[in-house]
Amino acid sequence: MTRFENKVVMVTGAASGIGRAAALRVASEGGKVFCTDINEEALQELVADIQQQGGEAIAQRFDISAEGAAEDCLASLIAQWGRLDALVNMAGILRFCNAHETPLEVWQKIIAVNLTGTFMLCKAVLPELLKTKGAIVNAASTASLQGRPWGVAYGASKGGVLAMTRSIAVEYAKRGVRANCVCPGDINTGMVEGLSFPEDADFDLLNRITSLSGAKGPEVVAGAIALLASDDGIHITGEEIRVDGGILA
Repeated sequence: MTRFENKVVMVTGAASGIGRAAALRVASEGGKVFCTDINEEALQELVADIQQQGGEAIAQRFDISAEGAAEDCLASLIAQWGRLDALVNMAGILRFCNAHETPLEVWQKIIAVNLTGTFMLCKAVLPELLKTKGAIVNAASTASLQGRPWGVAYGASKGGVLAMTRSIAVEYAKRGVRANCVCPGDINTGMVEGLSFPEDADFDLLNRITSLSGAKGPEVVAGAIALLASDDGIHITGEEIRVDGGILA
């Protein structure tokens, strides 16, 4: 399958998890992948893997929450390949805290990365996507669609991403740009490794975020991303696609 032949795709959060899986999927379907993350070493490993498989990719370290970084990152991409056809925004962070014990700095950091950073990059790339009639795929979450324990900041950030993406979809639909979200749930990624729960956590609440079919790897989300970022998703915009094994069925 060559859905991304002659297409340029930027992927954030590409060093691990869903972002890495999405970059590999796009490259395997013929796309040129501009891989970004704060983990430069893991990015270089990803690019080497893509190139070893016959794909084309370059890496750039990128802090999505830093003001002005989105414009610099886009400038590097345009200097290299001259166009942008799709943005796959998968950068994100997660912390578990009781709502009444969530430090303000934790709230602000999660909002800065997950929501404000996503906005800043969407804002930066929209002029280029207008030229190519391109697509945006943002990372929301099942947390944007349901109440979840210990994730008040994360849920707020992902709810914001979903609302923002719908607004972009409506505003730019007549101009040829599509914007959608994937809403993963119960996916094994580096984001959840090493996380600690509150000392008084009621683990019965984990049933709200556990899938009926068991946790899956990030590659299952990459398939949905490829659909939304490619021309196969040409009539899909303002949508959220759950990839959650039935959590919200």
